[in-house]
Amino acid sequence: MSLPEFCFDYEACLAACARGEQRALRDLYTQESARLLGVARRIARSDALAEDIVHDAFIKIWTRAAAYDPARGSARGWVFSVTRHLALNAMRDQGQTVQVSEQSEHALQDQASLETATHADTFEYRARSDRVFGCLEQLEPARRNCILHAYVDGYTHSEIALKIGAPLGTVKAWIKRSLVALRECMG
Repeated sequence: MSLPEFCFDYEACLAACARGEQRALRDLYTQESARLLGVARRIARSDALAEDIVHDAFIKIWTRAAAYDPARGSARGWVFSVTRHLALNAMRDQGQTVQVSEQSEHALQDQASLETATHADTFEYRARSDRVFGCLEQLEPARRNCILHAYVDGYTHSEIALKIGAPLGTVKAWIKRSLVALRECMG
């Protein structure tokens, strides 16, 4: 049985995992495995694949717990981020059967080199994330929730419409307008 989120000390749990305390990993698994499985299922749309993703996520959490940096976000957010990234990577990997031309491959390599060369340092990352959170707070709650469901939870527009009980067209419009507002706010 999991504890309420406000009672569970995620940072202490990750620190204990980093020290090799298996009990901490068991506690974290008990606390979050069901929710992490839900995140993986929404993205992967397959129970078996989602279970594999959560398994891999807990291995990665165990082996990389020392890499968690509280200055970059919450410990719970880090745990969910690990799972979400693994799920998204699994979905990308499944779609890699498309042939890429040599010209396209060079363009992709050039883009990757450019992105690597322009990586922001930790201070800039934190400043931008603070701005993003501030900009999200300026959105109406329903629109903010649509953005979060789409870009954090991995829901499709149709799934968001069902979840919040709004017409699909309304959800699409809210997301489109909210993205424009976020771009302007981040300006």
